[in-house]
Amino acid sequence: MKIAITGSLGHIGSYLIREFSQYFDNLSLILFDNLSTQRFSSLFNLPSSVTYQFFEKNVGEEDISEDIHNVDVLIHLAAITDALSSFKNSDEVRNNNLQSTENVLKACIKTNIPMIFTSTTSVYGKQTTTVDENCSNKDLKPQSPYAEVKLLEEEMIREYIVNKHLKAVICRLGTIFGPSSGMRFHTAVNKFCWQAFTNKPITVWKTAYHQKRPYLYIDDALRSFVFIIKNHLYDGEVYNLLTTNETVCNVLNVLIKYKPNIDLEYVESEIMNQLSYEVLCDKFQAKGFCFKGTLDQGIKDTFSYLNLSN
Repeated sequence: MKIAITGSLGHIGSYLIREFSQYFDNLSLILFDNLSTQRFSSLFNLPSSVTYQFFEKNVGEEDISEDIHNVDVLIHLAAITDALSSFKNSDEVRNNNLQSTENVLKACIKTNIPMIFTSTTSVYGKQTTTVDENCSNKDLKPQSPYAEVKLLEEEMIREYIVNKHLKAVICRLGTIFGPSSGMRFHTAVNKFCWQAFTNKPITVWKTAYHQKRPYLYIDDALRSFVFIIKNHLYDGEVYNLLTTNETVCNVLNVLIKYKPNIDLEYVESEIMNQLSYEVLCDKFQAKGFCFKGTLDQGIKDTFSYLNLSN
């Protein structure tokens, strides 16, 4: 099995490149990352059973078609991902993410390689009821430039599927939680764990305490990609991938099991104040997949990774 991964040193990618070897024999991984976030440590202590080839490339600026010759599938993770920061650099997010996806699409068409594209459940935005992939475009309510661009990327991919016969699947991921060597701490669960680890107040957006959002345990993300690859699920469909829908209150109740006596600090934010939604993942589960992670396990794993387990 030969897999190419763009954005391979980030939170998700750094986990995949270590754990894929559990599921594939004779594994060869082609890794792309521009190292803009300097996650050099994601390349340290990789499994010796896997053959790795790393390219320090910006996939939005360089042609990678020669590098992915004979690859079985490409997983496209490369993107500027911080939703909150995207308000301040919306043009950069739009230009970078759209160009990266377009270049990767062209490379996949040129080499006839299927693609797994990682979008986000943030494209749903605020909803009053549960939503799924059948939600109409007019009902999608992305509330950050990052999520808006993800919808544009999805549209671009669908055009390639229809007009250029691209083999692909679009995965809308819940907010990732759980540790990896390239993990970031700008999203709720991981941020809360880091704040607790450093004995800082847990910063919660005003009015967000009882609002619900979808989360995806990082090992469920791994297993989802394995499931797609092994079942050749490149059917051009959109699938929601999430482990659980949780409120901030629920997250904090689990957090205090592993770090008692935390302090809360309510803060203002350009997003999230009025953002509450619950997402269904029945469509992917109907294909035979089972999400196995829990919020408790993810928080426990993160504290253990940070050497703070009890």
